[in-house]
Amino acid sequence: MSGVRFTVYDFEEAARARLDPVHVDFIAGGARDEITVRANEAAFARLQLLPRVLRGSFERDVCVTLFGGRASLPILLSPTAFHKLVDPEGEAATARAAAAAGAIMIVSMASTVAVGEVAAAARAAAEPGQAPPLWFQLYLQPDPGITEALVRRAEEAGCTALVVTVDSPVLGAGERNRRNGFHDLPPGMRCENLVDLRDGERGHIRQIAMSPEFSWEHVGRLRRCTDLPVLLKGVLHPEDARLAVRHGVDGLLLSNHGGRQLDTVPPTLELLPELVAAVAGRIPIVLDGGIRRGTDVVKALALGAIAVGIGRPVMWALAEGGEKGVRRLLHLLWDELDEALALCGASGLADLTPDLVRVPGWGSAPGPTVTPGADTRRGGGIG
Repeated sequence: MSGVRFTVYDFEEAARARLDPVHVDFIAGGARDEITVRANEAAFARLQLLPRVLRGSFERDVCVTLFGGRASLPILLSPTAFHKLVDPEGEAATARAAAAAGAIMIVSMASTVAVGEVAAAARAAAEPGQAPPLWFQLYLQPDPGITEALVRRAEEAGCTALVVTVDSPVLGAGERNRRNGFHDLPPGMRCENLVDLRDGERGHIRQIAMSPEFSWEHVGRLRRCTDLPVLLKGVLHPEDARLAVRHGVDGLLLSNHGGRQLDTVPPTLELLPELVAAVAGRIPIVLDGGIRRGTDVVKALALGAIAVGIGRPVMWALAEGGEKGVRRLLHLLWDELDEALALCGASGLADLTPDLVRVPGWGSAPGPTVTPGADTRRGGGIG
């Protein structure tokens, strides 16, 4: 294949040809039978777009503001671990590409480059005064001192939000990894954010601890130890979304962990209208899982997400071409999004409404329930 990449899938094909098959399985694989992995993408294909015409706009505005930070496109880089598995510069290369595109990157707690170095790379690649926000993904730890130490590192690095993964009381069973015996990083790589988390621990690397004992009380403790906005990643049930609002959570990342935790949970796109209705415009929702086209972005935003996240496509692009690969990926998705907006008769993200999306044979897709008087577009969340 030539160096030109026309679709997200072209990056994946090129990356698969370059990578160790064990690492391909780590990126591509999911839990158990991988039903949810496949369902995430299939959900977007099932929905149709019903465009408007003759609405007269020469340019499209695709910028989005989240928690006071402005990004040039509504496509975030979801947290993914172990970028050095696919590129020697790891998350630093990803961060430079994201910053150059004006996209928000969520740094994984399991990053193979320390969050401070990732932040420095992002600042160096951005236009002066134009560095987009950087967020930090966090697993709450049974030792509250370790959780607080991680929060302080994120704050010191300049991260502007915390994304707390809550769908992992235990680690989901990735059967590809088990068959391949993939349990540890290769020599010379480590999870840099887990090094020296306490005084006197010089050179000590902690393991990420999962615990089924975590509760809303632990989320409250986190809120009390930081002024950063806190989003929860992995809330799928509408009642949990309502509880998140009651407990002062600032946003949700609607995610099923890319199908890597509990298999057979619904695709996130199908859950989106219910969660949008549950939060009733009080907090914003970002959706990830299965985004592969600009039209996918349009469908998610029309149904109430304020932005979307991409995970595996970033890893494929990084493997295919390092920093330049991720830059090309983001430009490709930006171009597809702009085209889709124009063809839908939209001058910007605020024009994306549920009536543009239909279920084949059934008419309009289920739209969000709007609370009277609520702000139903960008900014304060979606009603």
